[in-house]
Amino acid sequence: MRDVEMASPGREVVDRRLPTMSKEETARLGREIYQRDIRPQVEADHFREVVAIDLDTGIWAMGHDLVEAVEGLREQSPDAVNVWCERVGFRAVHTFGGRFIPRVE
Repeated sequence: MRDVEMASPGREVVDRRLPTMSKEETARLGREIYQRDIRPQVEADHFREVVAIDLDTGIWAMGHDLVEAVEGLREQSPDAVNVWCERVGFRAVHTFGGRFIPRVE
């Protein structure tokens, strides 16, 4: 995990933890963990909810929206930096100007 100190004149130094995986590796591993470990447990009863996954530990949390899921994950894994989110039953967490298309497999 990389730590970065950022400060501007008159402000305290802030410790920010940055992801250690590339976006591509995060997506690949996140999808793999979701499909293998989480989807079988949540697909039937949690349609449309969001799952947030700590990719380094496999810890995950659910919520009705992205904020709720990530807050739940932060309670269990406050130092998580490599995080992936999935919306149960869909191919994407959000849409832009369209509608959600259910996952078909």
